Amino acid sequence: MTNQPWPSEWMRGVLSLAVLRVLAEGPTYGYAIAATLEEQGLGAVKGGTLYPLLSRLEAAGHVTIEWRAGQGGPGRKYFALTDAGHDHLVHEAAQWRAFAETTTHFIDPRGTAS
Repeated sequence: MTNQPWPSEWMRGVLSLAVLRVLAEGPTYGYAIAATLEEQGLGAVKGGTLYPLLSRLEAAGHVTIEWRAGQGGPGRKYFALTDAGHDHLVHEAAQWRAFAETTTHFIDPRGTAS
C-alpha cells in the first residue's frame, strides 16, 4: 500500500468511515486503529485527530467505549462498533463508492489518472 501523505481535506472526508471500517473487524484500541489505517495506506493519524473523532462517533451512537485492564501495564480504552454504527458504515460506504465513481469520471473522463 502507498504511504504517501494524502491531502488533509481528503482525509477529513473519509477518516470517520475508515475508522468505522477498522472497527467492523472487532473491538480494538486507539493505537491499533491508527496502525491499521497506516498499514492500509492512509498514512499516520495522530491521537489528536483520532480520539476526538472516536468521541464524536460515540456521541452519535456508532461506537461504544470500554476500559480493559492491561496485561502488565495500564488499562486501555477499547472501541467497538454498535449496530447503528454498522448500519451507518454500510450506508456511508455505498455513498462513498458512488461519490468516488462520480468524481473519478468527472476529473479523469479518459480513465488515465496517474
